[in-house]
Amino acid sequence: MNIHFIAIGGSAMHALAIALHNKGFQISGSDDAIFEPSKSSLQQNGLLPDKFGWFPQKITKDLDAVVLGMHAREDNPELLQAKELGVKIYSYPEFIFEQSKTKTRVVIGGSHGKTTITSMILHVMHYHDREVDYLVGAQLDGLDNTIKLNDQNDFIVIEGDEYLSSPIDRRPKFHLYEPNIALLSGIAWDHINVFPTYENYLEQFSIFVDKIVNGGILVYNEEDADLKTIVENSTNPIRKHAYKTPEYFIEDGETVLVTPEGDMPLEIFGKHNLNNLAGAKWICQHMGIDEEDFYEAIASFKGASKRLQKIKETGNFVAFKDFAHSPSKVTASVNAVKDQFLDKTIVACLELHTFSSLNENFITEYKKSLDAVDEAIVFYSSEAVAHKKLAPISTEAIKSAFDRDDLEVITETSELKNHLKKSNFDNSALLFMSSGNYGGIDLEQLVTEL
Repeated sequence: MNIHFIAIGGSAMHALAIALHNKGFQISGSDDAIFEPSKSSLQQNGLLPDKFGWFPQKITKDLDAVVLGMHAREDNPELLQAKELGVKIYSYPEFIFEQSKTKTRVVIGGSHGKTTITSMILHVMHYHDREVDYLVGAQLDGLDNTIKLNDQNDFIVIEGDEYLSSPIDRRPKFHLYEPNIALLSGIAWDHINVFPTYENYLEQFSIFVDKIVNGGILVYNEEDADLKTIVENSTNPIRKHAYKTPEYFIEDGETVLVTPEGDMPLEIFGKHNLNNLAGAKWICQHMGIDEEDFYEAIASFKGASKRLQKIKETGNFVAFKDFAHSPSKVTASVNAVKDQFLDKTIVACLELHTFSSLNENFITEYKKSLDAVDEAIVFYSSEAVAHKKLAPISTEAIKSAFDRDDLEVITETSELKNHLKKSNFDNSALLFMSSGNYGGIDLEQLVTEL
């Protein structure tokens, strides 16, 4: 097939382009800007556009399809040309579904934990040499790309994002996959620019449950009250399997899982990760991995990229970076670090980077989310606020929203570096949380200097 990607530089878009290229498709693409690591990955596979920009002449009737990324606008010149010529236009979740119609589709959804759960499942499958297709939101050890498509594999494991599919398809991505087996990890309001009320956000998960194929399976976290209500109220004729956080304990800074085979030390930590593990176990069992084999494999799982990822440990100092940015993720991450390092001073630095987190109508959702740490820092850049066309947020408003008077609010990258360099990190754990990059700070280099 001959496929053109509009906005090929996106994290999922470039991975799909590479996956199809590896499958033997003819791939072309355009974008007005491409950043790392997408740029290097495309270049290594011979798919990096010669010039940045939009070129309608690339869209011809010889194309079998166009895949449209969220980064493009509705008036994109290439999109308009594709419509004019009648070329088939897909969002990337639509195209993933087209490529997986004959497979058993396993879709992992939820406001939080879906990348980690998907990563756990793929780690177990890889450990036991079980070949599956996949779409995951983080790079994993042993896997060359974040998307794999192979005509021979029976299963595809898909991380099901609830954000919009494309500029011209306003449906959440996970509504398009029609899973045979699904998991929902929990619901916490997010993406207020798309779902302005919590009720509207909840509705998307109810629709997802109803999209599971007749006779399919739903694994869900019964500790989430709203999710439990949605599942119990669904009349979709599916099998419903609840899970909850398993028994575990922390000993000498190590998390130990209690299993029928005995106590098992883990590489990961935090209650939310143990909860994720319980969900992943159910899914793996439905994919043919027995419980004993699951435990054998999961013992060596070190975590998904940027999910409580250790970036430095020396003496009595340890530093982590985490993708946490929504209130529920922030709370879970700081509690995990606090529980794991009870004898250390916990310092947390949260970057407000998303549309929701920089919006005064939403920021109160972060109330008390940083209470578990000894020192709390909130960083955001005025450029990020301006880029999202939001009104500036005052320091007082942020302190009030987090309900923490001693909160340190910093808006300049240089000021953040200086503040941290002047701090005493003797016997401390430092946690960076963000979906951004702190204005370009190299965190590994910074913590080495600390």
